[in-house]
Amino acid sequence: MFVANMIVSPSVGVFPRPSPVRSVKPIPEFLAKGLSWLAKAQFENGGWGSGTHAHQEIRDPKSVQIDPATTAFSAMALLRSGSTLQEGPYAKNVSRALNYLIDLVESSPDKGSNITSLTGTQIQSKLGQNIDVSMTAQFFTKILPHTSENASLNKRVKSALEKCLRKIERGQTGDGSWSGAGWAGVLQSSMANSALEAADASGIKVDEKVLEKSRDYQKGNVNMSTGEVKTEGAAGVSLYAITSNQRATAQEARDAELSVDEAKSKGLVRSDAPVSKESLMGAGHSAKDARRLADAYKQNKQAQRMLDDETVMSGFGNNGGEEFLSYMMTAESMVITGDKEYDVWYKKMSRRFDKIQEGNGSWSGHHCITSPVFCTAAVALALTADRDAQILVKDKQVKRNP
Repeated sequence: MFVANMIVSPSVGVFPRPSPVRSVKPIPEFLAKGLSWLAKAQFENGGWGSGTHAHQEIRDPKSVQIDPATTAFSAMALLRSGSTLQEGPYAKNVSRALNYLIDLVESSPDKGSNITSLTGTQIQSKLGQNIDVSMTAQFFTKILPHTSENASLNKRVKSALEKCLRKIERGQTGDGSWSGAGWAGVLQSSMANSALEAADASGIKVDEKVLEKSRDYQKGNVNMSTGEVKTEGAAGVSLYAITSNQRATAQEARDAELSVDEAKSKGLVRSDAPVSKESLMGAGHSAKDARRLADAYKQNKQAQRMLDDETVMSGFGNNGGEEFLSYMMTAESMVITGDKEYDVWYKKMSRRFDKIQEGNGSWSGHHCITSPVFCTAAVALALTADRDAQILVKDKQVKRNP
């Protein structure tokens, strides 16, 4: 059970902010089978691999080369399901993955925008050449609280995380996306955005200008007025652009809604006031911030409505790793915003995933990212997003005009 966050504003005192989710959902039997398969797919040195773009037909998880993106993604799945460094059925798997990734990051050059010289992996080809650093940064952020009792390890993880964050920041391009884009580069940019947000929410210093620019790029992929979706960086697939937009607007959408709710409780705006620029200005935000938050709220809600369309949800036409990753982003977005429809979405996706699971417990892609390791990790992360609510969400102190 998550405890409500508390927010303090000098002008209005203490305001209770509701927890993103009431309670975490148990691991269903079919997902437990998938997690067991994923743990067995790990190499002895702690890594996992997805294989190369040139050989997408290879599905044996032990017949591919290890890569950091898949390692971090898989380790996050086991961690989010309840296994930490100290406890849980996959504690040893998580520990081995952490050691592998720390060593890799520490040995990587300080300059540059990635942590590996490996090229041509499925994940890099489809998402982007620098996806490894974003995935690894997310894992470090999530594992960092579990290293608090080991000062030496805690210091190494924090240092490695900060090194990854600097690399991510250096890799941003002029339009707010990330360099080295793959077939669906918007997804690499979304993962970079998520890495920065997660670190920021955990109190790790990030460049706020880089994060704001990243969010603006994702917002620009969905036109609020016309509903038009820009898919140039999404391989022509609306799903990828919409879910990336939804994920990148989630935190600001939450900030907007809760700020207006607070203003209502203090009589600063009408009790029936919608989330709008005017309401947010009444809540004490500057005109610029009010517009930014209101736009994020509207876009997030619009993206959610778009995903009610099954033709959008079908993505490329059949399930690949990109589809599974998109579903994970929607789950995280709904957890962050505290969407009342999360339970409905969870049940629908659980039925979908259960139906397409392989007999051995894994999930495989049928185009592009075919790797069963990556796809299984993505499914696990999608169905356990509620367990990361306190890491995903950052509730800020409301800034009021003098």
